[in-house]
Amino acid sequence: MNTPSAEPGIPTQAAPATSGAAPTGGAPGRRGALGPVGLVLAGGLSVQFGGALAVTLMPRAGALGIVTLRLAVAAVVLLLVCRPRLRGHSRADWGTVIVFGATMAGMNGLFYQAVARIPLGPAVTLEVLGPLALSVLASRRAVNLLWAGLALAGVFLLGGGGFDGLDPAGAAFALGAGVMWAAYIVFSARTGRRFPQADGLALAMAVGALLFLPMGIAESGAKLVDPVTLSLGAAVALLSSVLPYTLELLALRRLPASTFAILMSLEPALAAGAGFLVLGQALSAMEAAAIALVIAASLGAVRTQVSRGRPPVPEA
Repeated sequence: MNTPSAEPGIPTQAAPATSGAAPTGGAPGRRGALGPVGLVLAGGLSVQFGGALAVTLMPRAGALGIVTLRLAVAAVVLLLVCRPRLRGHSRADWGTVIVFGATMAGMNGLFYQAVARIPLGPAVTLEVLGPLALSVLASRRAVNLLWAGLALAGVFLLGGGGFDGLDPAGAAFALGAGVMWAAYIVFSARTGRRFPQADGLALAMAVGALLFLPMGIAESGAKLVDPVTLSLGAAVALLSSVLPYTLELLALRRLPASTFAILMSLEPALAAGAGFLVLGQALSAMEAAAIALVIAASLGAVRTQVSRGRPPVPEA
């Protein structure tokens, strides 16, 4: 997820494909910033509570079935809203959107495999290491060794000194989702430059849904069309994809990309809150400290990029 958001910056579950055209100028006025900041935080809450709802749905449809429902419903909604033009695109345009869709499908699939095995807060914390690594590598400054060290310390604490407290497979899936999240950010930017408005996002979501459909059918079969399962899956799609992408798109019209990335750094804390409120997944003191260290590392990496006048993630 995210994204993510996203799921979707730092966890886009990440910014939608249209964020490539978002304003990145100076910070808006203090009064004007309240609106877009609220939209971003609302989008983050929506993503994480959507993820918590997905966990409750897993006994009914399985992790792959939930991803299939999320991508399919989100694709239908976005295609109906955006009505993207299919003609007039080059082979390179289609190649970019196909890779973007495959990346989105992989990110969601790996993340839901993770939350099927480990709590939501630690899963998002491990996942956010992907965008964090991308930001650190893009900067190439010595100070980023400090942020990388903080993140590694957080991972060490989160794993209880060796991941004895977390399911190793779940942790591996979360880290894999983080790698896909970093790729998602890169191809989201590329898609945003090749397609107008949210057309590329809608097409990529459709590609991801088509790629995942065979796996969802293989795991869940007729369960996918059960009315209750289908309704809950649609709710997950709206909470985790459609609503946050829309809110982030509106926010990025008035919010600098650097501020957006800093706000996204808070998503592990939002995920921990959603996991506690919806799933009863309480954090130990060590896990809370680990999440705090990773958030601090993410914030530090973003601030380092901003101080150099560069975007928080590369414009690859």
